[in-house]
Amino acid sequence: MKFDETSAGLGLRGLQIAPAQAFGAVRLVPLLREHVREDLRLETRPYGDDGPDAVGVRGLADRPDVAYFSYIPHAYVLRWSDDGTAVAARGASLSSKKQGLRTVGGVRVLHRMVRAEGPGALRFLPLHLSFEGFLSLHFGGPDVAWSEYSREALSHGLSPRRERAVLGAYVKGLEDAVRMFEIHERQVGALVFVADALAAMVCFPHPDDYRALHRALVRDFFGEIVYQYAILYDDVPAHRVAVREVEVADLAGLRAAVRRAGADWAAFTGDMAARVLREPLRWQTLHRAGPFRLRRFMSALHPDEDNHIGEAIVRDDGGELEYCKTFRLSAAQVRRAYLLDKLAQHDWDLARTAEALAVTREALLVRLRNAGFGYLLKGHVLKDLPP
Repeated sequence: MKFDETSAGLGLRGLQIAPAQAFGAVRLVPLLREHVREDLRLETRPYGDDGPDAVGVRGLADRPDVAYFSYIPHAYVLRWSDDGTAVAARGASLSSKKQGLRTVGGVRVLHRMVRAEGPGALRFLPLHLSFEGFLSLHFGGPDVAWSEYSREALSHGLSPRRERAVLGAYVKGLEDAVRMFEIHERQVGALVFVADALAAMVCFPHPDDYRALHRALVRDFFGEIVYQYAILYDDVPAHRVAVREVEVADLAGLRAAVRRAGADWAAFTGDMAARVLREPLRWQTLHRAGPFRLRRFMSALHPDEDNHIGEAIVRDDGGELEYCKTFRLSAAQVRRAYLLDKLAQHDWDLARTAEALAVTREALLVRLRNAGFGYLLKGHVLKDLPP
């Protein structure tokens, strides 16, 4: 797997930021669509009602010997028209035959992460597109048979490769916030902050799609750091914007002052989410659906900053953001991915990688072991390392 393009962040083209609503440590910032179109719709397709123990499995298209295991409560079905005519969402389909899955030993088997379902329809697994991309980052392991690497690493790469996430229902305050907060008339998404740290950004093509999927936010998964922030912080400070009386002489002046206050609020919130909205991201295009592109992305993996992975659907005509979901990586997840990136950049040569990181070869080996990659190395390489 390769993120083959680096370009601008998600941006907010076609979207507006509305005033936030806060409950405890959770702050939801509504995203409103400026011009609602009808040529792209998205619906959910539940995979049963098995609660948090539901599991999905599938083989990777490029690696049939590798399987992906995860909690998968539902898929999304995208429907579109090529000529701009309206598309009606059809609602959830509950037939397992239509879902294209089978059950083996009580476990669901889904054969593809993304699958076309006839003209103008596409089924995909939300957030799993981005997480699969993250897990498969340099998954093949060393591409040169360096003597330090184990036979297993040279034969099978980073197998197994695993990461942890937390169900939204377990993020303190999120379920109550989703249940109680007002949904705006043109709302199609939200910026989700926990302790004023960006936890996720979600966006859908149509306000009706968002209304149908608003409560499904608690069935998404979030980073462990988001779960910890929700426990550590009881509330967040109120963000207020002031309208100065001396600047208001009539109704027109009041309207202008309110517009300025709204713009100041939107700019402030945009700064809080700058790592996904403005900073360059690494992209990979997964599927073209008529005039739309389904893509996944990843931050630049700076260990001292917050980093996110996610997926988006972008309109070719103007680049308007139609759909997105993001996931905030923990510091440990970033460290692991950062090490893999550096190793791959230097052909998995330990000495060259250590030099690039400005550390000794022994220090690099300790970092690899502590990051959970000790299984890649032969036993005698690790034997004399400090604890």
